[in-house]
Amino acid sequence: MEEMRYNWVLSTVKKLSLQTAGLIAADLCYVDECVEKKIVGQEDDMERSPEEILRTVFGYDSFRPLQRDVIQNVLDGRDTLAVMPTGGGKSLCYEIPALLLGGLTVVVSPLIALMQDQVAQLCEFGIPAVFLNSSMEWSDYLDACRKIRSNEIKLLYVSPEGLNTSKVQDLLHSEHVTVDCITIDEAHCISQWGHDFRPDYLEIDSVREQFPHAVCLALTATATKPVRDDIIAQLHMENPSVLVSSFNRPNLFLEVRRKSNAFAQVLEYLRSRKGQSGIIYCFSRKQVDDLTDGLLQAGFKALNYHAGLSDEARTSHQNDFIQDKVDIMVATVAFGMGINKPDVRFVIHYDLPRSIEQYYQEIGRAGRDGLPSSALLLYSGADAHKIRYFFSEKEDSEKDERLLQGMLKYAESRTCRRHFLMSYFGEIYNPLENDSPESCCDVCCREPVATRDATVPSQKYLSCVLRTGERYGAAYVIDVLMGSKNKRIRENGDDKLSTWGIGRDLRKNDWFELNSCLLDAGYITKSQEHSVISVTDYGRTALKKRSPISLPIQFDSSASKETGVMAFPKKSPKTVSVLDENDSQGLRIVSDLRSWRRRIAEDMNVPPYVIFGDKTMMDIASKKPHNIEELLNCNGIGENKAEKFGRAILRIVEEAE
Repeated sequence: MEEMRYNWVLSTVKKLSLQTAGLIAADLCYVDECVEKKIVGQEDDMERSPEEILRTVFGYDSFRPLQRDVIQNVLDGRDTLAVMPTGGGKSLCYEIPALLLGGLTVVVSPLIALMQDQVAQLCEFGIPAVFLNSSMEWSDYLDACRKIRSNEIKLLYVSPEGLNTSKVQDLLHSEHVTVDCITIDEAHCISQWGHDFRPDYLEIDSVREQFPHAVCLALTATATKPVRDDIIAQLHMENPSVLVSSFNRPNLFLEVRRKSNAFAQVLEYLRSRKGQSGIIYCFSRKQVDDLTDGLLQAGFKALNYHAGLSDEARTSHQNDFIQDKVDIMVATVAFGMGINKPDVRFVIHYDLPRSIEQYYQEIGRAGRDGLPSSALLLYSGADAHKIRYFFSEKEDSEKDERLLQGMLKYAESRTCRRHFLMSYFGEIYNPLENDSPESCCDVCCREPVATRDATVPSQKYLSCVLRTGERYGAAYVIDVLMGSKNKRIRENGDDKLSTWGIGRDLRKNDWFELNSCLLDAGYITKSQEHSVISVTDYGRTALKKRSPISLPIQFDSSASKETGVMAFPKKSPKTVSVLDENDSQGLRIVSDLRSWRRRIAEDMNVPPYVIFGDKTMMDIASKKPHNIEELLNCNGIGENKAEKFGRAILRIVEEAE
């Protein structure tokens, strides 16, 4: 505004009298002073380092891996594709440059809830940010546009659909708006090779062409090499920097259990995590509703979330979960991408995900604050049949099958699950010093299993595979061995086979365990497309010669045959406590801070973690600051939050002494 006034004065001063000109000359001095201050202010901002902004605005002492490199690329104007795990701090990679660049940073974000959450957090840090979407009141929409046109905003969040509208594009082409950076969040959605392709993302490149001087930053947590190449091609990135962070999440314990009585298994799991925040993913809406009802009857605080609910119900349930009013959200895959809740302590998959990419993204919603968390997958071969039913007639079913096969291999793996995940994304796993077996995965924390004589059950299994014609998967073969009378077996006449019912001496999960061991040892093989089991030449020879078969198998001798609930290894992942259990003052501080945080969040109508996360709360309780300077040394406390909440926090610490 000062510059416009300056130009107006220059153009009119010649037309005025000397007296008037004298008055305006004084005004010119004022305008020059304002413009000079504005320019100097901008220069001062540009001279601020990313490290200084990280410390003073966001309250962190150091960058996470790759963050500084991505930020420097954006500041240098170099197109960049960054692959960083969920919780790896992707948002800082464009938020900090936005404060250093002179113009506007446009963030293309896939979900309304995600935009609202991120903008709320930025405003708490004192950063001018807005979103534009269909959920806004028209007056709020117009006010946001006004602020953008007057250069009051540093970050604008918009959906890919919204970005493609003439209304938003006209706004970005306004006279005083300069677009310096276009950030594409969840960039894997632009790739047809990815697991979550969205056609609207393909239109982003046409908008990019309208702003050739704006740097492009693409961010995702899940992208294999083909997906990364496709993202670069679709966005027409020129000589981009491709930065791939480690896919290792050392604070996340990975576990797979063979599904038997799934509800009983979930209850067992949750009872040891009472009061913790978690997400349970189910395949169908009906499963979501049934499981939610069951958990409520069992005394857990849970809500459901799926596309069958009204917009109002979904929004209400999501807010209750974010604001810690309920502990557990039971949901379909419709839930999660818009959740920026850092203190989710566990993620359970009640059913098999469709791909490793989907699985990795969803488990990444646990432990975003870096504290110990866990991911449990309940797996049954029948899950694959349900998934195939939905994509068997799609044009890209071949791609879907390839993705599913990767997920099946992970679920059935008898080696380190962390190693498997990282290998899938092209990374070699080098265990960290603190990445002990007990905190890694269920496979690594089991006691080594000695080989044992499994000749008789192996012969039964191999014979049944052959007698059923090598046309079925493990589940069907095992049903025959167990003497099932289901319709399919009777129609095929397999209830008349000599192997029908000869396997009742073992439980169903034991037969699945044996199937996995025989696969690993090379006695049987499994087709990629439909998981059909067939006997190898090695297996046929062993069966024909009645050779002894020894396998590293651990039968479930302690399970209840009535319920089918498996007996799992007693060894469990270590629980790492931030505070010493004997630190009574620290524990009081945590309790008081939690109560205070909830009250403040309700008053401000924001989620509790927007005030600060559990990690910050634990750090405060551990360091017990006595003044603002000491409080600023606590994780997640920047100058803005120290000014806003410092006195209240210090009073809580003091009263706990």
